[in-house]
Amino acid sequence: MQVGLARRTLTPFGLWMFGAAASAPMVVLSGGIVATYATTRVTALPLTFGLVAGVVAVLAVGYAAMARQLGHPAAYYGILAHGLGRSWGVAAGMVALVAYNAIQISLYGPFGATMADHLGGTWWVWAGIALVVVGVLGVRAIVLSTRVLAVVLAVSLLIVAAFVLAGVGQPAAGGVSWTGFHASGLAVSGIGGAVAFCVAALMGFDAPGSFVEEAVDRRSVGRATVDGVLVLGGVYAVAAFAMGVAVGPDVVAEVAADPASGLPFSVLSRLGGWWAALASVVLIFAIVTSMLAFHAVLARYVFAMAREKVLPAGLAKTGSATRVRAPRGGSLTQTSVAAVVVGAFAISGADPMAVMFTWLSTLGAVGLLCLLLAASVAAMTAPASVRGPQAGAWEWRLAPALGVLGGSVVLVLMVGNVGSLLGAAPGSLYPFLLPAILAAAAVGGGLWAGHLRQARPEVFAGIGRGTPKTHAVPDTINVSI
Repeated sequence: MQVGLARRTLTPFGLWMFGAAASAPMVVLSGGIVATYATTRVTALPLTFGLVAGVVAVLAVGYAAMARQLGHPAAYYGILAHGLGRSWGVAAGMVALVAYNAIQISLYGPFGATMADHLGGTWWVWAGIALVVVGVLGVRAIVLSTRVLAVVLAVSLLIVAAFVLAGVGQPAAGGVSWTGFHASGLAVSGIGGAVAFCVAALMGFDAPGSFVEEAVDRRSVGRATVDGVLVLGGVYAVAAFAMGVAVGPDVVAEVAADPASGLPFSVLSRLGGWWAALASVVLIFAIVTSMLAFHAVLARYVFAMAREKVLPAGLAKTGSATRVRAPRGGSLTQTSVAAVVVGAFAISGADPMAVMFTWLSTLGAVGLLCLLLAASVAAMTAPASVRGPQAGAWEWRLAPALGVLGGSVVLVLMVGNVGSLLGAAPGSLYPFLLPAILAAAAVGGGLWAGHLRQARPEVFAGIGRGTPKTHAVPDTINVSI
């Protein structure tokens, strides 16, 4: 008997919402955009967001097409296993586990620091409380998590819209300046760092690919993924534009770098002090829901790879013999890993923001960008049996090729500015730890696949092929949201 996830439980809106919640618009507004202006001093940040979102959207076309066709919860693992070979699939699975874990765990830093600033106490105590909350929700049915995400995301987008109105409605120079969209603002030394920050802000949009087995309609995975990038990119571009207009594009970098300025809450206060208070509260919930979204993706990666016995098979066991309402083994595994890593940072005395959040989120963003590039290559080399009888040239040839070209430029800019992103001293070798960790994960995955080929050929043959047949797992009626 095959074991599968709860089929037909996520609508197209539910899929899109997981990607948007993982990206966390409130976190990007209050942290990402402010930090990017302060660190890079790039006045054309709105235009940068638009361009990067365009490149990532094209890069996501091949990924979404492959995810839709394969229906595998461990999306990158399944995509590379079918497009480039089983060993590549295991390597991608290991890199994905590292990258998604890095991003998810990084969020405990800002959550703990924010709570400690507002209510006192030690950051790691608050991080521990959040870890328990995410762990409890993670082992519940996906419907509950989606309802929580929907409420927080809706309020977050409302606050971002209010911020835009407050900024554009009361421009610093007495008139709306379009400097943020001037192409000349791209020819500055900090553009590489700005591109890297923009990529990191968009990460999470690929989450719908991991819920394809639970989707009401597989075809909606592609729309939720690509549309998610474009919508988020547009929202962030407009928010960055409004911030520049609100304080003045010529001084926005200096204002953003000054903690006393209180961006973006000082701009929201123009509409009334309660808006800033509401934003502070929603920011905390937004961090938790972003953690929850990445937690759900990781739980499905562990479950799917354990179902194929690439990871210990016990991690795929549940109380049901056929239908899994929540991948408990994967969820508990991710919670355990997060507890160990957060504990290690707490014991070391590392700063939760400057070290833990910055290093882990950058590691995750670089890893996921590499996986997106690999997925586009896999789409171009996928056999006809994967592409299907109505495969279009745009999805399977042109978009992946353009995505690889544009994505490679973005990756070079990102890796080339890793040192400045991490605040490392010039000439320091520490930033090279990030690509080294990702390379080690990929090599380790490839070696493990080689071991499976020799010692357990039946497991190797099933890599990326363990998704239950359409009628192997019964549906539950009236659970769609």
